[in-house]
Amino acid sequence: MSEQTDGFLKRRWKLIVNIITLIALGVLIYAIRDQLLQTFENLFRVNAWILLLIIPVQFLNYHAQTKMYQGMFKVVGNKLRYWFLFRTSVELNFVNHVFPSGGVTGVSYFGVRMKDGENISGAKAALVQAMKLALLFLSFEIVLVAGLFFLAVVGKANGFVLFVAGSLSTLLVLGTLAITYIIGSKRRINSFFLTVTKFINRLIQVVRPKHPETINLQKAHETFEDLHNNYVEFKNHWRELRAPFWWALVANIAEVLTLYVVYIAFNEWVNVGAVILAYAVANFAGLVSVLPGGVGIYEALMTAVLSAGGVPAGISLPVTVMYRVLSTAIQIPPGYYLYHKALKGKGS
Repeated sequence: MSEQTDGFLKRRWKLIVNIITLIALGVLIYAIRDQLLQTFENLFRVNAWILLLIIPVQFLNYHAQTKMYQGMFKVVGNKLRYWFLFRTSVELNFVNHVFPSGGVTGVSYFGVRMKDGENISGAKAALVQAMKLALLFLSFEIVLVAGLFFLAVVGKANGFVLFVAGSLSTLLVLGTLAITYIIGSKRRINSFFLTVTKFINRLIQVVRPKHPETINLQKAHETFEDLHNNYVEFKNHWRELRAPFWWALVANIAEVLTLYVVYIAFNEWVNVGAVILAYAVANFAGLVSVLPGGVGIYEALMTAVLSAGGVPAGISLPVTVMYRVLSTAIQIPPGYYLYHKALKGKGS
């Protein structure tokens, strides 16, 4: 029976993935149904022409991510096509929006796309994705410091705000250092990831009792060694990461600017420092949310932090809701189209 099931899954995996994706997309739309209604009502309060600025700002964000990927792959000896990476960035954003997995699903999908489109190994793709996150985190420190400066100028950098900013900065740095420490040694990377792999195999065995090693440990070991070797390549050419770092900074600024454009459309010129801090807190919380896109948690936290930064909830809540809906509406349709095209084998 299990062999028949495995055979069916191998033959119909694209159909199954499409069905799962559509279900997840339906869950996302259902989860934000109230926000959709609020956004429609608030559209009559805003300057629609200014809202259109979100489109070029988001394009700048994808451009920055693409250039960042190009720079990092160049370090490890691969020259990848701009348009292929741009499309993959759009697809990746769609996957991370629809599947609430803290970005884990996105990492897996990125590996598959790099393998199919450019014959890049899974370990190399995973490392590039990890380096991307590290560069985004580290470059956001600059944005965060700028935000604190803007808050301090108007006297809004109180104890709570400083505590939140300091905590975020510490998490960003410690998280990056922890990942670097683990993958910096063959012994550490094998010990850590093989332990994780064995744990995952035990979990899978609960639903597949006859498959004690769903993830082959020998292949996993080879992948981890490949991951370490690619990391050494990055480490030996760290100066070449300067350009990707600055593109990561541009991507972060573009994201914050997208949110600020909505404030301008509401004719509210609020303190950009409060917006930066709220954006950071909400996105960190969204990583661990079980709902698509961190729905609910994201809006509540952003509104609370903005209030601490001097922005009334009556202003921040409708702006946050509209920002979330509009950014999702801009990203989901092209993301789904390119994702579906890639599944059909025509997206490279």
